[in-house]
Amino acid sequence: MALKLGIVMDPIEHIKIAKDSSFAMMLAAQRLGWEIHYMNQHHLYSDGGSTRAVTQILTLQDDPKGWFSVDSKQDIALSELDAVLMRKDPPFDIEYITTTWLLDSAERAGTLVVNKPASLRDANEKLFITCFPQCCVPMLISSDADRIRQFVSQHQDVILKPLDSMGGHSIFRVQPDNQNLSVILELMTNSGRKTIMAQRFIPEIVEGDKRILLIDGEPVPYALARIPAAGETRGNLVAGATGVGVALTERDHWICTQVSPVLREMGILFAGLDVIGDYLTEINITSPTCIRELDQQYNLDIGGQLMNTIAARLS
Repeated sequence: MALKLGIVMDPIEHIKIAKDSSFAMMLAAQRLGWEIHYMNQHHLYSDGGSTRAVTQILTLQDDPKGWFSVDSKQDIALSELDAVLMRKDPPFDIEYITTTWLLDSAERAGTLVVNKPASLRDANEKLFITCFPQCCVPMLISSDADRIRQFVSQHQDVILKPLDSMGGHSIFRVQPDNQNLSVILELMTNSGRKTIMAQRFIPEIVEGDKRILLIDGEPVPYALARIPAAGETRGNLVAGATGVGVALTERDHWICTQVSPVLREMGILFAGLDVIGDYLTEINITSPTCIRELDQQYNLDIGGQLMNTIAARLS
């Protein structure tokens, strides 16, 4: 019997299929003959203690002129699905957390949720790296502008990040003599009411911000180095970076060995490590990307690897 795979994601009609990893996963599931149940966050609800959703069964085509069609629509309990992929992009807000609570109920009913809902809540993509200080540059997590300013003074060249965003949004590179430092800190911390991250700047960003994908703790042998556009320090594709495939280095493999056991323990089947130079900078577990680019450059089937891992877990 074909497996039934649910996927919670942003509206499929707005994705760019050449770069969308969720689309790659769905294509891989379709090649295996699985039934694909697509849904958005607002399609989920709980009734009588059972998490349900209005899902659409899709047929997919790898065609930018028309990449999906809806075969049928139904209101079902998520317990009727074998697995659900939680692929909703940040922001990580209360609505996102509510969705993980609803998925907790489906998990208790026997549905495999990738990634585990409790781990999505526990492993903030910025803060998670604090579990692995041996892999990271000096960093500070604080809402105190004076404390952050001292960190900037100590390390001279610093990246400031919000904790709840993605795609390089609202990231600043600052130095002690930056005349706008006070207003940047005021805005980012909401005058001391919002916690942010400060990391020592890594000059090797010019060689790219590497995205390393791990499936059940095992790294794909190639990473996508996202090289910033001219005049940029952000290695994000949505910020204009160029993606270039590179083989993993010895240091990359070492970082993976540090992180992988914790990912497995937390039930995180699919993760994306961000590595600049020799340093881990983020661990993405909400909706890691770069499958399509690596598949194309190296003739891989990363989505297929993930589906095989899910099938093995279900069996």
